[in-house]
Amino acid sequence: MVERTTEPKIVLLVRLLNAIDDGRHSFEHLKDRIAEGTKRPSTRSLRRYLAVLSDAGFPWYFDRATNTYRFADGYSLKRLELSNAELFGLVALRSFGASIGGAIGQSIDELTSKLLGSSNGSARAKGEAASPMAFRLPEIRLDEAGERAFSLFSAAERDSRSVQFVYQDKEGNRSTRTVDPYGFIVNSGRIYCVAYDHGRRDKRVFAIDNIGEPEMLARTFLKPRDFDVEAYAAASISGVMHGAQTTAVRVRFAPRVGKAAIAARIVAERQVLRDPEGGVEIEYRVADVDELIRWVLGWGAQAEIVEPAAARERIREFANQITEKYAEAKPVG
Repeated sequence: MVERTTEPKIVLLVRLLNAIDDGRHSFEHLKDRIAEGTKRPSTRSLRRYLAVLSDAGFPWYFDRATNTYRFADGYSLKRLELSNAELFGLVALRSFGASIGGAIGQSIDELTSKLLGSSNGSARAKGEAASPMAFRLPEIRLDEAGERAFSLFSAAERDSRSVQFVYQDKEGNRSTRTVDPYGFIVNSGRIYCVAYDHGRRDKRVFAIDNIGEPEMLARTFLKPRDFDVEAYAAASISGVMHGAQTTAVRVRFAPRVGKAAIAARIVAERQVLRDPEGGVEIEYRVADVDELIRWVLGWGAQAEIVEPAAARERIREFANQITEKYAEAKPVG
């Protein structure tokens, strides 16, 4: 029987975090703190909520000597003076980092750990100057349906449960899919799920914001031990293109953009060749040539695909299509 509650799960998790931070509650007392006037969670539900917090990286433990649940020494949320809304954001962020794993997940975990390790004596309170470094990262925006879908897929990935949903591809075609979620990729402000598609009998990548009517199924699955989401995405600039084989494409960059081109590590496998005049040639191994061509076009006349011939012909087609769009001036307004 599925337990029904009038409170969203995230509200219960925030209450649980606050109770653990108090460091003076037993298992049964935690149920009372979570309820706060509503139905007390079952023992099974409370254990599940504790597991969610543990998976998200919150270092709680059970102190047998005092029969209480508390955080590890030196760890406290109260020092940040977080509102419930801010604490909700922190829970979501840590859960997100734990879900996607890899380098991005580790970075999120390190960032939130630094936040949680801070105290009221912050840099702002001390009058210290703000950091002179700015990061330009695309904002991830999910509507309410997207947040529900991501939450469900994250839970399904952690619990090794299959998911059924309706998917709308970029052409607007809709289909019903049943998949085993293996991991997540974040790119250009969007979140994608890499999953084994039972209907296609192969791995596919699904944009979370194109998913509708998701339902977690009772069936479970075993993720292949050798699956690595970073390795899966290594030959794609966006991380979402994949193929059984990769293609070597050599690109020549002008001296004025040589250093920037070298710094742009867009795929895992590449070979850099410099020339004495400052120019550079880089050979990329990519899963999708068209994806690389679109990226090369962003460098304008400062970059040229050298080989293979098929890639040169393809970028010529792209260039002709662009030229045709601007061949005739269109009235403004």
